[in-house]
Amino acid sequence: MQQLWRQLRYILFLSSSLLVVVPGLAADTAQEFRIATEGYRYAFPRDHGAHEEFRTEWWYYTGQLTAKDGRPFGYQLTFFRRGMPRDQTKTLPSQWAVTQLYLAHFAVSDLSKGRFHFAEKISRAGLGKAGAAHDGLHVWIDHWSAESPSAAPGTQTLQAAEGDLAIQLTVSSGKPLVVHGADGISRKGAGIGQASHYYSFTRLATTGTLTIGNESFDVTGTSWMDHEFGSADLGKDLVGWDWFSLQLDDQRELMLYRLRRTDGSADPASSGTVIDRDGHGHHLSIGDFTLEPTSYWTSQTSHARYPQRWRLTIPSQQLSLELVPLMAEQELSTTHSTQVTYWEGAIETAGTAEGKPIHGQGYMELTGYAERVPNKL
Repeated sequence: MQQLWRQLRYILFLSSSLLVVVPGLAADTAQEFRIATEGYRYAFPRDHGAHEEFRTEWWYYTGQLTAKDGRPFGYQLTFFRRGMPRDQTKTLPSQWAVTQLYLAHFAVSDLSKGRFHFAEKISRAGLGKAGAAHDGLHVWIDHWSAESPSAAPGTQTLQAAEGDLAIQLTVSSGKPLVVHGADGISRKGAGIGQASHYYSFTRLATTGTLTIGNESFDVTGTSWMDHEFGSADLGKDLVGWDWFSLQLDDQRELMLYRLRRTDGSADPASSGTVIDRDGHGHHLSIGDFTLEPTSYWTSQTSHARYPQRWRLTIPSQQLSLELVPLMAEQELSTTHSTQVTYWEGAIETAGTAEGKPIHGQGYMELTGYAERVPNKL
């Protein structure tokens, strides 16, 4: 069994991407998978489920929680699905053939104590070890799962436990889901198919329990959920991305991603979405916002130098914000699953909207600082 997992990790190292796509894939392999194209029309609950005709897919939960005694936490629970090309599945004995690979990351930020905990998993689909439904939301690896019960379609249940770290949460949407991008696709480059299908639940009321060590807490808070799937290549001049989700106290939300080129500039495909109070999404192109780092933090583990504080302005919304992490050490080094080192953690924001004070919370993800993401592929 240990030899099998070594083979799986080696295949993943060669062929998968943490979040988006794989560069340099041979044309005959690319033809095995469908690419994200304009005109895609979502249908739910079907599109909450797996899309195995696409190469890469993930279900991504982040949120901030508060215990009854006021102790604050951040959390992340992410499930990745990776479709394996036929020529790579032949490297394993037939009884262990891997057509779908599943991976997961689970992290908790103990914000009052300044401690970061994370765990990871990898498994093949089949024999009940890992998988995802095709007609609705149910994705799992072992006992880690995200599911929307048929008896309560407006809610989702999350659970994960590793050692003395665990969550069991119920999230309920206070707003309709929002689709990012334009005409059914979220652009990741100028090339054909350099895109994904991407939607979010941006304000999920959250209740449940969180366990760290020998302490268990009843918690409440607000979560964000992303679901994204696609197949095409990232541009060869991209090294990583900076992604932000924000929940503002005026009942608006923001999603932004900045695709970084080798020279540090933002790729023109970088974009975002403003979600208004009624839940309607408004697309932002790269020219609609500015995002500037104002301070940095260096990891003692990876020695990567990450931007930490940012200044965000969106003139059309008369919005000016400072984005600040709630603690610096929120870096994941996923040596036993995706083999990518990245920063993902809880942040807060404050600034002005139409000249009036505004505050909010959210999550930030920074990739490509410890190493160029495509170099791991």
